Amino acid sequence: MPLSGEAIRLMNYIDDVAVTLRRVLASVPTLPPDERAKVAEHLLQSRPSADEVAEALNAK
Repeated sequence: MPLSGEAIRLMNYIDDVAVTLRRVLASVPTLPPDERAKVAEHLLQSRPSADEVAEALNAK
C-alpha cells in the first residue's frame, strides 16, 4: 500500500532531525566538559522526546 503524503512528510521531518543530531554529534568533541553537560541537560529536558514520539506512533 502506498504511503500518504502526510506519512512521507513526517518521515522527511524525521530525516531532518537525524541530520541535525549528526551535526550535534560532530560538534560534541569541540565542547568543554561543562558545556557538554549543559547541552546534555537541555537535550534530556527537551519535549517531546524521540521516545515519546515513538510511543505515540506505536499506540493502538
